[in-house]
Amino acid sequence: MATPLTNIRFDGVTLGYDRRPAVHHLDGEIPAGSLTAIVGPNGAGKSTLLKGIVGTLKPLEGRIRLNGSSSGIAYLPQAAEIDRSFPLSVYDLVAMGLWTRSGLFGGIPREDRTRIEHALAAVGLTGFERRPISTLSGGQMQRALFARLLLQDAPVILLDEPFTAIDAKTTADLLNIVRRWHAEARTVVAVLHDLDMVKRVFPQTLLIAREPVAWGDTLNVLSAENLLKARRMVEAHDPHADVCHRNVA
Repeated sequence: MATPLTNIRFDGVTLGYDRRPAVHHLDGEIPAGSLTAIVGPNGAGKSTLLKGIVGTLKPLEGRIRLNGSSSGIAYLPQAAEIDRSFPLSVYDLVAMGLWTRSGLFGGIPREDRTRIEHALAAVGLTGFERRPISTLSGGQMQRALFARLLLQDAPVILLDEPFTAIDAKTTADLLNIVRRWHAEARTVVAVLHDLDMVKRVFPQTLLIAREPVAWGDTLNVLSAENLLKARRMVEAHDPHADVCHRNVA
């Protein structure tokens, strides 16, 4: 069997803000079609890593290599980063998943309207089309955002804490969508805190504590020894440390 193409590769990557590293010395790859969790203590750099992959944060050192352009990535940020006060309907929010095809202000052809309806049905939001997003519960909003991801139809999907503060039924329904993406050979990377969920659903895990602690088979990565090491590494981190330089070929 041929070796699968690599979707995302990290070569000596350091990411941070104002020359202060939040993630550093990261080498490795996320293969095409994999289902990978990123875990670690608070302040470990998990969300920073996703921002580096999607391209909103440039590496301070090293390279992140994508098998294709960033337009092939669908990204769901943390709920706290989404402005729900904007006067937008559920339908319009979901339709934004088509912007690369129709443009932000382009009309929506009939076939795309059908796709929007199917996406809403897939997440259980049929009948919510005209509801303002400001009136949605946390779980309903997350369903709408997953519908938007469905319309993006991207080969790489990045999820930042997608199941935080939502009900169990919504979590189960959205996990089924994640499993569907994996079955379709899409690459799914999710920042998660629920280690039981990670063990149950995600075959591969990257444990970081501002630098990689362990990466590979989930059950091996999430050992008590590795989790303790990660916590101690974050507790010992110097927030004023500068970038530690390494030569990358």
